[in-house]
Amino acid sequence: MLTLKQIYDDKARVIAGLEKKHFAGAAEAIEEVLRLDGERKSAQQQKDAAAAEMNKISKSIGALMAQGKREEAEAAKAQTGALKAQIAEYDEKMAAAEEAQTKLLLTIPNIPYDIVPEGASAEDNLAVTIGNWPNQPMMDAIAKDGAVALRDWDSETDEAIAAERIAKSEKLPHWELAKKYNLIDFDLGVKISGAGFPVYIGQGARLQRALINFFLAEANKAGYTEIMPPTVVNAASGYGTGQLPDKEGQMYHCEVDDLYLIPTAEVPVTNLYRDVIIDEKDLPIKNCAYTECFRREAGSYGKDVRGLNRLHEFSKIEIVRIDTPEHSDASHKEMLAHVEGLLKKLELPYRILRLSGGDMSFTAALCYDFEVYSEAQHRWLEVSSTSNFDTYQANRLKCRYRRAEDKKVTLCHTLNGSALALPRIVAALLENNQTAEGIRIPAALQPFFGEDMIR
Repeated sequence: MLTLKQIYDDKARVIAGLEKKHFAGAAEAIEEVLRLDGERKSAQQQKDAAAAEMNKISKSIGALMAQGKREEAEAAKAQTGALKAQIAEYDEKMAAAEEAQTKLLLTIPNIPYDIVPEGASAEDNLAVTIGNWPNQPMMDAIAKDGAVALRDWDSETDEAIAAERIAKSEKLPHWELAKKYNLIDFDLGVKISGAGFPVYIGQGARLQRALINFFLAEANKAGYTEIMPPTVVNAASGYGTGQLPDKEGQMYHCEVDDLYLIPTAEVPVTNLYRDVIIDEKDLPIKNCAYTECFRREAGSYGKDVRGLNRLHEFSKIEIVRIDTPEHSDASHKEMLAHVEGLLKKLELPYRILRLSGGDMSFTAALCYDFEVYSEAQHRWLEVSSTSNFDTYQANRLKCRYRRAEDKKVTLCHTLNGSALALPRIVAALLENNQTAEGIRIPAALQPFFGEDMIR
């Protein structure tokens, strides 16, 4: 959550940042945070004054007794009793104000960096990189301008060119390929769990395992330490990384034990460092984890949810970093390069988007999405979000580090990214690599899959 120092140091910037994220009532919320802090400070001052007075009177009681002034001593004792009761009232006022302030701060999102583009929706996101894409004019536009807003080229020109090219090849969507090669049974998943819980079979299951092992091997080569965390977390962990209270309705909740199924490995892995002070020499910390992820996806419907496009349970490899404020930008760039490297090795057409303020997550200060192109569906599919959260999560987590220079304890920066989420990668691999002989497996994946084709 935002720190009070951020708000006091530059209230106008904080409000402007919240408005960039299209957070309704930004100014009112920040003013209420400050009002509650003033209320807490006032109660603290009154408590301190009462405590000082009580201490002064308490010291006089012994002297009064020694002088035989019993009545005055008893009166002094009564005064200290009254002051003690007042102090308890001030403690209650402070606690109430602090609780209300924290509760409000938990509902206020992170503020975006200046580099984040203005905008209310995905149409305002900026494409900053395009790779393995057959349409050279689009790539030239990115190279020339550095970034192109999606609304300027996405649907009417380049998508149409790609769709026309792909239509001639009569590509099948992945759900038809899954049935043709007996890779995934969506109906069986409905039978045993419900919609959005597919069953992977034979080579489909092997493809899942191959991708998991490939992504973990690549993360290991990049210096990430593998973690195998729990896939259920307590509420404190959800609050620590910002899924609660913001995404409570999207998480599966085990009410009897008050535990939540994780929506991403970010939650348990980042929470390893909750209430921890790290020595600066041990930063950056680089962890990765493979887990199943669970999301209710309430309200999702239509063509976007067909097949593997949107699931309630899916496999994902997550990379997580804990770093110093001075190095977190470099860490973010390294993470982006790592994810891009995976897509290059899988030979998939991809683009990298810098998200606009209105399309960013609640907790992110800067986010880049990676999308791969589906040649059968003629659309882009998101496969990774890679984000820098600045101190926002660290403040919730009380994740701090001790500076080597002056031993001062200060908040860390936290970062994470999908490297990668499997469902849409599988969809794109199946659709983009289908041939008359079968589905071609990219060379980098063949050692993990054990064959060069799905037949």
